[in-house]
Amino acid sequence: MEHLIQEFAAKLKAYPPEEAERIVSAAKWSEEQHRNQKRASGEPYFIHPLQVAEILIEMKIDSDSIIAALLHDIIEDTNVTRNDLKQRFGKQVDSLVDGVTKISILRAKSKSVQEAQSIRKMLFAMVKDIRVILIKLADKLHNMRTLQYLPQEKRKVIARECLDIYAPLAMRLGISWVKAELEDLSLKHLHPETYYQIKNYLIARRSERAEYLQKMERILYREASKDKIKIKQATRAKHFYSIFIKMKKQDKSLDEIYDLLGIRVLCKTQTECYTLLGLIHKLWIPIEGRFKDYIAMPKANKYQSLHTTVMGEGGKPVEIQIRTYTMHRVAEYGIASHWIYKNRIPRDRVRPKDLAIITKLKSWDGVKITSRDFMDEIKREILEDSIYLFTPNGDIIELPKGSTAIDFAYHIHTEVGHHCIGAKADGMIIPLNRELKNTQVVEILTSSKGQPHLNWLRIVKTASARSKIKQWLNKHDDNLILDKNIIAKKKVEPVPEERAEPQEDGGDSGEIVKKVLDSSRIIFKVGDERNMMIRLAQCCNPSTGDDIIGYISRGRGIIVHRRDCPNLAHIKDFEDRNVVVEWETVSPKATSRFKITAHMTSDLFSEIEGAIRKYKGHLIEGKLEENDQGNLTGFFTVELERQDDFQKVKKSIRTIPSVMNIQPIPLQTA
Repeated sequence: MEHLIQEFAAKLKAYPPEEAERIVSAAKWSEEQHRNQKRASGEPYFIHPLQVAEILIEMKIDSDSIIAALLHDIIEDTNVTRNDLKQRFGKQVDSLVDGVTKISILRAKSKSVQEAQSIRKMLFAMVKDIRVILIKLADKLHNMRTLQYLPQEKRKVIARECLDIYAPLAMRLGISWVKAELEDLSLKHLHPETYYQIKNYLIARRSERAEYLQKMERILYREASKDKIKIKQATRAKHFYSIFIKMKKQDKSLDEIYDLLGIRVLCKTQTECYTLLGLIHKLWIPIEGRFKDYIAMPKANKYQSLHTTVMGEGGKPVEIQIRTYTMHRVAEYGIASHWIYKNRIPRDRVRPKDLAIITKLKSWDGVKITSRDFMDEIKREILEDSIYLFTPNGDIIELPKGSTAIDFAYHIHTEVGHHCIGAKADGMIIPLNRELKNTQVVEILTSSKGQPHLNWLRIVKTASARSKIKQWLNKHDDNLILDKNIIAKKKVEPVPEERAEPQEDGGDSGEIVKKVLDSSRIIFKVGDERNMMIRLAQCCNPSTGDDIIGYISRGRGIIVHRRDCPNLAHIKDFEDRNVVVEWETVSPKATSRFKITAHMTSDLFSEIEGAIRKYKGHLIEGKLEENDQGNLTGFFTVELERQDDFQKVKKSIRTIPSVMNIQPIPLQTA
């Protein structure tokens, strides 16, 4: 191990001698504590924290973070206490290690809840100290680099989580190289054949494409020199996952995708960036609709650059990025660039709070979101792409892609949302349910008589808007109960005031509540019944889209059953105490439901999702279970732009080799 520590110490030249000495001391102590521990690969466990620390050195982050990376598993896996840690390396290191440990050791009753709570804890830890998430990202990256030592099914689960959470998170923090490597490694384990197909294709044509781009670089260098602009150029290869996504979106083979390589041009000033842009457009014809100015309007992660695609010689499109050296550092290292040591930036000048993701997480502080819904909200609102909109006064508003004017209104102010009656985009009246487009100027029309509608819950994209609408409806509409993703409607006729307990005979006596959090219970009154809350019956396990009905159970709130649940017949006073309920997630678009039967396979779910997305569909709900014959039976609810598209989706799913049968299921309404 001594030679590994010596090699590690040689990488610390950017740090002052006294800090480098502290880091090496931490490395030696980590090796001592983890001695005799092994990884799944059979290697000494110490190699893992050492290489996590090396990843953070690549980010040029501060010494406390490097030390915390070396010791990030020490509390969980050894007998070292927090007090030992604090005495040796101080409060900062102790706090960082504690933040990473709390994420790692979190346990919950189910795997899905544990995942949601772990991700939630990790994200909110960012608000306190963003370095915790940088250590966790480095930890995840090294684990992905050594994923081949785990069983195949476990590799796929981890790779999918990486694509869903960690790679987008790295992008939101602006650390592009980490995001690219995480995506490529995920592709390698989820779709190995495609990964190696792309890799071998690029290797085979590397010299041919490099020669083509070098010719363009020579021309640009010559012309820039005439304008006395000193530039540095580099050939930029698209990473494998971005090529894979382009192939899927455009339904093209590798041979049909031309802009696999591009050119990155670095210069000194912002003025030079725009001068070079004009120069490039004089040399080569720009392709319409492919220019993006991220200097004038930076991304949420503070990324800045000019992007343009031009038609090179032989009709080949080439993407060119233009940025300053400072912009390039931020593009590569993102929030970690604030800690680059040679700049000697004191920690109190670091402003991670300026990042949009931190602002968004802070805005969620008072929003009630159950663990069941949290992962969906995270993926939809925080980790997906954003759009930038303008108020009539020129203020910039960032919202998740797919947001509507109602989301915009509630972002401005709660009362603006509550009294919204219409909206204009670029001076034109638009429907409230229309998705807003990037850079639109949005004006909200309000009236003192305006008020939220139940249908708005099916339109809005953001958790904040949805929460505020629910709060208003619960307070002002006595005919509704909103809890979880179910809406219960009070019956018009009064509930009988009979005091006898209903004879349930097992009707809902064995029910187990799937998710109940005290903080999210909605208090309601029906007749003499108080403290009403919605629970899902275990006997029939209603799922989104099922035809459902509620039963007002004394002391336990509203129990939601499927309408065809056989146990309803055993509830003596069901006719008197039932209540109309419906799913909040009913879509205003064309919705279809279908059942599939397929041979046992691990990739079926992702293949079905791919078939749906191919026709711009959205999977509302899906579940797969093994049947008595050892095959898979699945039920899926899909949202499509047009009802006719369902036939195309069905045809596409039939081409999946493992699928034996697919049949539509009529959608029923409550």
